[in-house]
Amino acid sequence: MIKTVEIVSLSSGIIGEPFAAHELKIGTDRLKAMGLEVKFAPHALKGIEYIKAHPEDRASDLIEAYTDPKVDMILCAIGGDDTYRLLPYLFDDDRLKKAINDKIFLGFSDTTINHLMLHKLGVKTFYGQSFLADICELETDLLPYSRRYFEELITTGTIREIRPSDIWYEERTVYDESQIGVPRIRHENKGFELLQGAPRFSGQILGGCIDSIYDIFNNERYRDSVELCNQYGLFPSLEDWKGRILLLESSEEKPSPERYEKMLRVLKEYGVFRAVSGILVGKPMDETYAEEYKKLLVSVVDDPALPILFSINIGHATPRCIIPFGVNAVVDADKQSITFADR
Repeated sequence: MIKTVEIVSLSSGIIGEPFAAHELKIGTDRLKAMGLEVKFAPHALKGIEYIKAHPEDRASDLIEAYTDPKVDMILCAIGGDDTYRLLPYLFDDDRLKKAINDKIFLGFSDTTINHLMLHKLGVKTFYGQSFLADICELETDLLPYSRRYFEELITTGTIREIRPSDIWYEERTVYDESQIGVPRIRHENKGFELLQGAPRFSGQILGGCIDSIYDIFNNERYRDSVELCNQYGLFPSLEDWKGRILLLESSEEKPSPERYEKMLRVLKEYGVFRAVSGILVGKPMDETYAEEYKKLLVSVVDDPALPILFSINIGHATPRCIIPFGVNAVVDADKQSITFADR
């Protein structure tokens, strides 16, 4: 049973901005209503510019959260785009290695990079939700599907099974106080879609936001991302990928089909598709380019025997489940389920 949650800003510092104060209050009150004690990391609320300028403080916040014996769960405030900059401050002198223990770590989007950092050190983590994107939801409560998985995680310490949501929601375009209590636009969800391969496959899941993964191999966004990620061996080796299930989901930037193809080809050239036992793909936000992505996945992977299951409720499309990394998973497209072994 989780008692104390610490919220960290490892990417963007948006929760510290005045324009997000109403969301901050909503989210904090909701966590407390669940019976949780809420703690904010020392620098988590210092705002966008400060967080951007001080990767060393973001890193120290993560280490502090791991070393505080009262903290049971580390919850990422939101994603961003430059989490790779924490690498020297976490890995030089084994700073993170000396601090880590078996706490729950939850986040998504650019937090993909933090998941890979922790995976490098043998830490099991949880992918799929964040404080601002889920707990601070402007509807009158958390989205029911998202709430179900968050409550399962804080009460049991794990996730046992994932099934599709009955509905999906369009993303908001406005997040100010006028939106408090305003329902999102809903659509019927059609479930998980098997694009190719056997309907049943298994392995430990690893991956995340394809945009962030692409930055490990490409300097289009930041000129030093490839150098730093290579220096610290961030991306797992092909031996490590062997037999795993690759999770891919796309960001709120809604990458064009041309860009999505480039990102897939980087992974193909690395050899990931030859190593894994299957691929899970998150539903794109607002289902933008969904049909194009499906065609590209099949054509770029170019291996009809490799299972690809599309439209998982994970990542940047709401609602969101939570996926454990580092435990064995059994995917069954026919039963529309993903089940997990104990942690």
